[in-house]
Amino acid sequence: MASSIDCPPRPRCRAPYRAVVLVPVLLAVLGGCAAGTGTTTTGGAPTAGAPGTAGTGPGTGNTAQGRAGTGTPASPARIPGLGPRTRAWIPANARQVVVVTGVGKDANRSRVVLYRHTGAGWERGPGWPAHNALKGWTDDHWAGDLRSPVGVFTLTDAGGLLPDPGSRLPYDRSDGFAVGGTGFEGEPLEGSFDYVVAIDYNREPGTSPLDLTRPLGAGRGGGIWLHVDHGGPTQGCVSLSETHMKELLRTLDPGRHPVIVMGDAASLRE
Repeated sequence: MASSIDCPPRPRCRAPYRAVVLVPVLLAVLGGCAAGTGTTTTGGAPTAGAPGTAGTGPGTGNTAQGRAGTGTPASPARIPGLGPRTRAWIPANARQVVVVTGVGKDANRSRVVLYRHTGAGWERGPGWPAHNALKGWTDDHWAGDLRSPVGVFTLTDAGGLLPDPGSRLPYDRSDGFAVGGTGFEGEPLEGSFDYVVAIDYNREPGTSPLDLTRPLGAGRGGGIWLHVDHGGPTQGCVSLSETHMKELLRTLDPGRHPVIVMGDAASLRE
């Protein structure tokens, strides 16, 4: 399991977004997390990847308790479905957690639930269906393996082809998020990157999701995002409906140190 909290300490101030100019040849090299086999991308489609330190080299990687008689359940002290190993990766200051639970190790469908800590425990928020990578999940992600990385990663930056819908995270509106072609099931990819949240796997936090910096090297992938669902599996990202992506963007608050916990159900129970 990888975790972005394992990275070397970084300055607390946010670095300004770097100007990113993407040309078709570069986009082809990136591979596109939403692009399917035999597709042609015309915009910023990055390769699959995962945040933090997946290792080096092959093989590594207050809600109140409720008033009496109201029937309001107490918030649980722990997020359901997460085992001790997974919980240990969650930073102590995290007060928003996006949990992505895959239906199976090799499955490309999953469920996303947003939790917030209120002081007394974790309060469950909305839950939404999602897609993940074509071949499922992995603890040892490499570029092109068509699997989403299992782990706990910070969420610091957002962007998209469309104007900012009210994101609390820094938002980079850029034509570099344009994408075309078809996915693995022949579905059109256009609009997939209208809204994205970068997952801090093998990337530099505090930069645009389009930034190409890969601290672990290009071989470990990169460009793992939450983005708009196109109706099929991804190359490594997690995708949600446009409505749910906009809701997420308006909810994630950098002051609450949001993270994403992602993986198949069995891995997350460890």
